[in-house]
Amino acid sequence: MHIMRCRLTLHDTLFYATREMGTLYETERYIHNYALSYALFNDTIIRVPYFCASYKPNYPGDLGKLNDAGIYVTPARPVVWDYVLTTWKIAQVAYYRKPEQFGGKNYPANIGRAKELGPGSIFEFFVLSRAPISLPRWIRLGKWMSKAEVTILSGQESKPRYDNEPFTATCPLNPLDVPGTVSAFDLVSMPPVSLMVNARLVGEYYEIEDGMGKAKLPARMQYQFPEKAG
Repeated sequence: MHIMRCRLTLHDTLFYATREMGTLYETERYIHNYALSYALFNDTIIRVPYFCASYKPNYPGDLGKLNDAGIYVTPARPVVWDYVLTTWKIAQVAYYRKPEQFGGKNYPANIGRAKELGPGSIFEFFVLSRAPISLPRWIRLGKWMSKAEVTILSGQESKPRYDNEPFTATCPLNPLDVPGTVSAFDLVSMPPVSLMVNARLVGEYYEIEDGMGKAKLPARMQYQFPEKAG
C-alpha cells in the first residue's frame, strides 16, 4: 500500500455547520474524510455533475468509485488552527417581497453568527492507495467553497503488520470504515458520521516513519455505508 502524509493549509475561512446552537453555527476543527474525498477526487474519479437535481448526497455511488480504485482518504486532524466569528443579517426588502415576521423574539431567523476556521489553519491527513497517485495542489472545501492548499509531506510503501498489543491510530478515523477491534476512543460528534480520535485498536495496521515521526494507520480501511445511506 502506498501511503502519503499530506498537509492542508487554509487560504480562506472554512465554514460548515457542525453544530447549530440558537443563532450560532459552529465549525468543528476536524475535517471529515467525506468532504476531503470529494474535494480531492471530484475532478478525476468521482465526477459529481455541476447541476444536481437533489440535495441528498449519494455517498455509496460517489465514494464507492474510490473503493474500486483502491483509494482511501482519512479525516484530517488540526495541527494549527484559529477561528473567525462573523455575524450576518438578512434585511427585509419590501419593494419586491412581502414583509414577514422573522422567527421568534429570542432567535430571529434573519440574523446569525458563523464560527469559521480561519485562514492559515493547518491540518494533516493521509491518503492510502494501491499504487502511487497524484493529488491536486489546490482544492475547494466547505459551504463557501473555500480555497485550500494541499502539500504532500511524504510518500512511501508499507505492508500490513499485526501485533497482539493495541496500537493508537495517528489520525482521526471514520468508525464505519475501520476493520478490527476498537478498545477505546474519543468521539468527535459531527455529521454525517461522527469521528474517532485517539483510537486504540487491535488488528492489522500500516506503520510508516518519516521526518514527522512514526505513524500507525489501520489496514484495509475502505468506505462503508449504512444500508440506507445515499
